[in-house]
Amino acid sequence: MTSLDKPTQDAQQDARAVTEAALFEAFGGLRGMVETVLPGLLFVTIFTINKDLHWAAIAALGVSLLLVVVRLVMRDTVKHAFSGVFGVAFGVVFAMMTGNAKDFYLPGMLYTLGLAIAYIVTTLAGVPLIGLILGPVFKENLSWRTRNPGRKKAYAKASWAWGLILLAKCAILFPLYWWADTTQLGWVLIALKIPPFLLAVWLTWVFLAKAPHPIDVFAEMEAEEQAEKERKAALATEDAEATAGRHRRDA
Repeated sequence: MTSLDKPTQDAQQDARAVTEAALFEAFGGLRGMVETVLPGLLFVTIFTINKDLHWAAIAALGVSLLLVVVRLVMRDTVKHAFSGVFGVAFGVVFAMMTGNAKDFYLPGMLYTLGLAIAYIVTTLAGVPLIGLILGPVFKENLSWRTRNPGRKKAYAKASWAWGLILLAKCAILFPLYWWADTTQLGWVLIALKIPPFLLAVWLTWVFLAKAPHPIDVFAEMEAEEQAEKERKAALATEDAEATAGRHRRDA
């Protein structure tokens, strides 16, 4: 390894580390995955044992609320836990209204389908959804759209990956919704919660780790503000010196 190779490799490692940390923050990491899986797992387990829709629904909603309370007590971010509560609540409402336990899973399946379509449509429109999600996390906002074409291309690839993976997941789940019973659908859905998600996150990490560094627009704004303060301070100093000079001449 030459002296020139080491800085390059260090920069690449730093980029990978930053990307990994940003993805971990955006998608909730291990804890977020647990909060996503646990309510559905509890629902299908209870329903498999006693076929009681009401108890299964109450247990799923209860554990979702408990996860929110735990995060509040620990003063942690609650966005992932709250999204889980809303998803479970919609599922409970659907299932209770129709009396069909399979409808507990329908809102989440429709959300997955809508999200897959959103990833694909926004990418075709030139504003890939994954860039809109991760831009603020990387402190680049929308600078990648016009100032960082390599990064925009990486976001487009990642959004295609998310869209196609979620569409493949829907292609498995929706036929099961019509043909399988509640227990079969539930266990397949649980099995498909984490692996497709991890695959999409990994592909996103691969694409972004090789992309150009994000442009930190917040740092740019701070630098501009500091430069403006220094300019005003310099002008004030010049005015003070000019005033002092006039006073000396008058004296």
